[in-house]
Amino acid sequence: MKIAFIGLGNMGGGMATNLVKAGHEVRAFDLAEPALAAARENGCETFTDAKEAVAGAEAVVSMLPNGGIVKVVFENDVIGHAPEGAILLDCSTIDVATAREVIAAAEEAGYAMVDAPVSGGIAAAAGGTLTFMVGGSEQAFQRAEPILQAMGKAVIHAGDAGNGQAAKICNNMLLAIQMIGTCEAFTMAQKLGLDPQTFYDISSVSSGQCWSMTSYCPVPGVGPQSPSDNGYQGGFATALMLKDLRLAMEAAETAGSPTPLGAHAKELYEAFATENGGLDFSAIIKTLR
Repeated sequence: MKIAFIGLGNMGGGMATNLVKAGHEVRAFDLAEPALAAARENGCETFTDAKEAVAGAEAVVSMLPNGGIVKVVFENDVIGHAPEGAILLDCSTIDVATAREVIAAAEEAGYAMVDAPVSGGIAAAAGGTLTFMVGGSEQAFQRAEPILQAMGKAVIHAGDAGNGQAAKICNNMLLAIQMIGTCEAFTMAQKLGLDPQTFYDISSVSSGQCWSMTSYCPVPGVGPQSPSDNGYQGGFATALMLKDLRLAMEAAETAGSPTPLGAHAKELYEAFATENGGLDFSAIIKTLR
């Protein structure tokens, strides 16, 4: 299948490469020449104009920084330039309202489209083990699913347009809250004289167990390897977690849904991100030590 891929950053580059590995013909576009060069090395055909990349494509996948950019790219470079029968997939994490607006515009122009944000960091994007939360019609989902399966380990239909984004921001709000709680528990355990490994051995098989502890422990040398073992480099940047928390708070306000812990998590990550935005979000444990 001819697939245009727009946005070859830390996540998009690995995703596009996995589409090539799955046997697809990938037509890649990015504004940065180093990203295009890496894509060429990994088997993509590259373009310096998004309109040229989507011309003749049977599918268009995008991985972009925010909703404003997604809206501009689809309005100016995709809708009306990709063949009308193409399936459009936006894997960016953006606000629910913009996702629904862009999909409505695409459908009005005769396209099928889904929002399909991801769970999993840079390593998962490179390894093809992302989880996709997909919003859109059943027909659009069925067309998008095989493409997403080439880039991930799980593809889940979340419901109508925008529901993929809803699932993503709710999930990441929960993750942020859990990580702060995990950091607090480990820090208090140490200050009470409990060895971190011993606390992990107990809590990881008790009622306090959660993913932030057993799969992504914020304490170096405890549990499976995680960014804490590499000076909190790599993984999921604090700045990206903060972005998702802000999206979650916007959505909560729109929906009239109370999120007191989510709001406090956003405040804590805002303060931490001032000087530590590039570190993995688990590095927030530094504020407690």
